Amino acid sequence: MSLVKPETNYELVSGLEIHVQLNTNTKIFSADSASFGALPNQNISTVSLALPGALPKLNKEVVAKAIRIGLALNCTINQINHFDRKNYFYADLPKGYQITQDNQPICINGFLEVELNDGSTKKIGINRIHLEEDAGKSIHDQDEHYSLVDLNRAGVPLIEIVTEPDIRSAEEASALLSEIRKLVRHLNVSDGNMEEGSLRCDANISIRENGTTAFGTRCEVKNLNSMRNVRRAMEFEFTRQIEVVSNGGKIIQSTLNFDADKGTTSPMRTKEEANDYRYFSDPDLQPVYIADEWLSEITAAMPALPNEISKQMVAEFEISKADATLFAEDLDLLLYFNHALPIVNTKKTLINWLIGPVRALLSDKGIAIADYKVKPEQLAAAINLVDEKKLTQQIAIQQLLPAIEGNENANVEDLAQSLNLLITENIDELGGFINEVLNKYPQQVEAFKKGKKGVLGLFVGEVMKLAKGKADAKKLNELILEKLK
Repeated sequence: MSLVKPETNYELVSGLEIHVQLNTNTKIFSADSASFGALPNQNISTVSLALPGALPKLNKEVVAKAIRIGLALNCTINQINHFDRKNYFYADLPKGYQITQDNQPICINGFLEVELNDGSTKKIGINRIHLEEDAGKSIHDQDEHYSLVDLNRAGVPLIEIVTEPDIRSAEEASALLSEIRKLVRHLNVSDGNMEEGSLRCDANISIRENGTTAFGTRCEVKNLNSMRNVRRAMEFEFTRQIEVVSNGGKIIQSTLNFDADKGTTSPMRTKEEANDYRYFSDPDLQPVYIADEWLSEITAAMPALPNEISKQMVAEFEISKADATLFAEDLDLLLYFNHALPIVNTKKTLINWLIGPVRALLSDKGIAIADYKVKPEQLAAAINLVDEKKLTQQIAIQQLLPAIEGNENANVEDLAQSLNLLITENIDELGGFINEVLNKYPQQVEAFKKGKKGVLGLFVGEVMKLAKGKADAKKLNELILEKLK
């Protein structure tokens, strides 16, 4: 079924439940590896298999990472919180219940401000952030007769970020999810990789007439694994609910699946209520007490957040917001920049190199800035040589930087000198090159003298070839023009 959005007097009302897989080395309640990509059922133990007598033990780093993202989302940190059992049956949930947090989550009452395409901002409330364990993975397409279960993911730590129903468009939802992904990566809480399931999203969607305040009946679209699918699912479901109501029908509270190929939603089951899960405190886990000293220590260690970094760079270096965002969203790039900054002569030039030629070099190599073998101090020294007219940018990029990669401790200017890369100051030698080029192109010389100034670039290029790139283009222009008088 394909729906076309009708003219409507309804508005979208939505909230997201964002599951973030934390990037700890081990699982939330056991010492099993939490790494992605292992062979099926390799990262398991008596705890993740829920064998009789196996008891959970809380991973402290999980709590620290939850606090970090809670602070970034302007939440109040519950310094006394506890774990509950959420009872339901899935084949890949060995215990028959999930350990989660129900009425005392670790973070509450936060917000996040997101920027929309038109430059406006929207403040979206964060109801809560709670800790829980992930389930395993059921696989239905590898055997003709059986479903298979991989329990590597069982017990991997999650935080669930639950927003208030403040979202009024698919654009707002996408902007929020994008900002959350940016934050968890920036804070080293998660890799935020939606393709690997590190970031997943459920969307609660309802409609109501414009101008009214009562909430409509909501449907929950499960396991949206890309920004694009969040937008598509929300737009489809908004339109579907309007058509149902407009035709006299009623929205049934339910859990929906999104078909990414068709762009449609379909019912999975009638939506459960909280009492269906029979929550109760987990008797095997003590309440979590977050001491004032520890909370203060985590708070003090919080880095500047991406939006703060972006605004600061725009103000301090007078660069575009788009350029500043590149640094704000890549901590390794920002760290590299900060190490090179005290050495480089011109700060703006350093920025231009990092987002221009250096970025292109990294892209060609298929590596990140953290893996680049040219140290920040060495790049700054190479940039200074170019700014001081001792080296052309082309030679610096094509010859000097590759040479530095093989000589990590080399003095940059000494290396350029030993490789005979520095610009020649020999005016007689350059004059000879210029005479050679002008004699080679007599017709172009005549054309220049008759007003065809564009051929000057040809002369400069040819002389530069003879000088093997070791000449200052501006100086060459002056010398050639002097010869052409």
